[in-house]
Amino acid sequence: MNKVITYGTFDLLHYGHVNLLKRAKALGDYLIVGVTSDSYDLERGKLNVQQSLLQRIDNVRATGFADEIIVEEFEGQKIFDIQKMGINTFVIGSDWEGKFDYLKEYCDVVYLERTRGISSTALRQKDYDIVSIGIIGSGRIAKRFVKESKYVSGVNIEGVFNPNITSAQKFKEQEELQFATDDLKDFFSMISAVYIASPHQTHFGYIMEALKAGKHVLCEKPLTLTKQETMLAYDYARKEKLVLLEAIKTAYCPAFKHMLLLAKSGRIGNIKDIEASFTKLVAGNIRELRVDMSGGSINELSSYVLLPIVKLLGTEYKKLEFYSYMQNQIDAFTKGLLYYNNATASFKVGLGCKTEGDLIITGTSGYIYVPAPWWKTEYFEMRFEKPENTTKYFYKFEGDGLRYELLEFISLINKKQSYSQHLTSSESIFLSSCIDKFRQGQNVNII
Repeated sequence: MNKVITYGTFDLLHYGHVNLLKRAKALGDYLIVGVTSDSYDLERGKLNVQQSLLQRIDNVRATGFADEIIVEEFEGQKIFDIQKMGINTFVIGSDWEGKFDYLKEYCDVVYLERTRGISSTALRQKDYDIVSIGIIGSGRIAKRFVKESKYVSGVNIEGVFNPNITSAQKFKEQEELQFATDDLKDFFSMISAVYIASPHQTHFGYIMEALKAGKHVLCEKPLTLTKQETMLAYDYARKEKLVLLEAIKTAYCPAFKHMLLLAKSGRIGNIKDIEASFTKLVAGNIRELRVDMSGGSINELSSYVLLPIVKLLGTEYKKLEFYSYMQNQIDAFTKGLLYYNNATASFKVGLGCKTEGDLIITGTSGYIYVPAPWWKTEYFEMRFEKPENTTKYFYKFEGDGLRYELLEFISLINKKQSYSQHLTSSESIFLSSCIDKFRQGQNVNII
C-alpha cells in the first residue's frame, strides 16, 4: 500500500485546501492528514486561527479524501509519524518549497502548486470571512509580507499592482498569486483590502485611491510624509467607515505592548526621559539612499524611534530639534530632541552611522531597558536601585513581525472597528508631523 501524508491548520477550509487534499490522495492508496493542534499553531507563530481543532478536523473529514486524521502536536513529529506509519510520500503546498527537503531521507517529498485565488470559491461558514488582499508594490517588503501572511488565518493575498507590469508579473509568478496588473481600477475590483508597500512619496496617492474605491488600507510606514496628508487620509477613512492602519510592526507585537503597559502602570514612577535608537549601515543605489525616492534616516527609520515616545509622552511637546549628518543630500544620521512640559526624549536614526540600538525609559523609581534590536522586542528588564528587584520579561518575536500588523488589520476589519488602540490616528499624525518638520527644515542643525 502506498501511503501519503500531509499536514496543515486547515482553518476556514477553502478550495485551496480541498484541491491539495484531492491531489495528495491521488498520489497513493491511503491518505493520512495531520491537523495542527491549537498549542502547536501558537508555538510555530500561526496567529488568529478562528476555528477550534475539532471544527478543523470535522472540515477535513467532510471532504471525504482523508482515510485517517491525526493531530500534529510538536515540532519534529513529522519524522516520527513517517517512520511509525510507513509513509511513502509526504505532500505539502508549494508555499513551503524546500522547507521539508530534510524529510527526503525518510520518504518522497512532493510540493504541490497552491491553488491561486481562493476568495471567490471559499468554503466558509457564515460566521467567518476571508479577507482578500492586494499588494501595491513588488519590492523587498512586499515579498516578506506575502511570506508572513501565511501565519495569519482568515486572509489571502490575491494579487499585485505595480505601474511597472514586468515587475508585477515577476512578483506574481514568484509568490504564486492569482493576478498582476498595472491598472488600478482592475486591481481594486479583485480585492477587498490593500497593503501598500510602494516608495514613501507614493503612499498618500495610493491610500486615497484605495479609500475612494471602498477598500480597507494597511500602509507601510511612514503613512505619508506630511501632517496634512495623514490628517486628510484618516478623515476620509473615518467618514467612509474604512480601516486605515499604519504598518509599524513594533506597535502590534506582544512584548512591546506589554512593556508599554508596565511603563504606564507607575512601577518605575513618573516617566522623565526616553532614549531610542535605530541605525543600520546600508550601501548602493537603493531606495533608502536616494533623494528622489524620499530616502534618508528620518524618512526611513524615525517612525520606529518616535513610537515609544508618543505612546508614553503623548503628542503635545513644546519643542523638537534635529541634528543631522548629511551625505549625498540625504541625512545619513540624525539625532532628535523633544521637550515636553515634564519630560524629555531623544532619538537617533542612521543609515550611514552605527550606534547601539536600545531603548531606555527613565522613571523616578526605576527604568526599563530594552536591548537591541528593541523594535523587535523579545526581552526587556525593569530595573531598580536594588538589583535584586530587577524583573526580566521574555517573549517570542515571530518571524519578521509583519504578521502582527496584518493580524491587527484583519481583526479591525472583522470587528468593523476602524480604531486601533495600539497606534491611534492622532499618534500616526504625530509621526508624520515630525517627519514633515524635518523635511521643511524646521530646527534642523547640520553637524
